[in-house]
Amino acid sequence: MNVTVAEMKANLSEILRKAAAGEEVIVTRHGKPYVKVGPERSSMTKLPRLGAFKGQIKIADDFDELGPEWDEYIK
Repeated sequence: MNVTVAEMKANLSEILRKAAAGEEVIVTRHGKPYVKVGPERSSMTKLPRLGAFKGQIKIADDFDELGPEWDEYIK
């Protein structure tokens, strides 16, 4: 979304809500990009809480065993 400085001043709350929701906002000045507004980075990169997938993932007992097709490469 591109907005002018004047539009940013007039609609600051609405534009900031959109930016916080993940929409990239480019503020232009004299028709050229001036500033980019987006969500705060740490809110975008939060890791899932420890154990969030407990009981949802199963690892096969033989997951680390190579099949016979690998025999010629291991020699």
